[in-house]
Amino acid sequence: MASAYSNLYVDQGTTFSTTIVLDDAYGNAYNLSNFTVNSEMRKSPYNANVVATFTTSITANTGTVTLSLPANVTYNIAGGRYSYDAMLVNNVANTTIKILEGIVYVNPSSTR
Repeated sequence: MASAYSNLYVDQGTTFSTTIVLDDAYGNAYNLSNFTVNSEMRKSPYNANVVATFTTSITANTGTVTLSLPANVTYNIAGGRYSYDAMLVNNVANTTIKILEGIVYVNPSSTR
């Protein structure tokens, strides 16, 4: 499975959530039992500092992965452009694959 590319748009100080559905070429959902997902934002993929770690959840039987950030986390992210990806970890086979990557655009907010 090759990773998909998708840009995300986050308003500073708001709750963010996005859903990814993993399916095969025939539209059948992947069974994500025994899998976990890790996802982080950085200023660039080469930067060692993590700006934010997405909260992740999986609905195994529907192949659905959710990435989210609470408002108190996005509040502390400076407006700008960041890099992110999401890694799917098979906890039985001990393998990791990248399922999603892209740019996160954080739109600054005036309301504090």
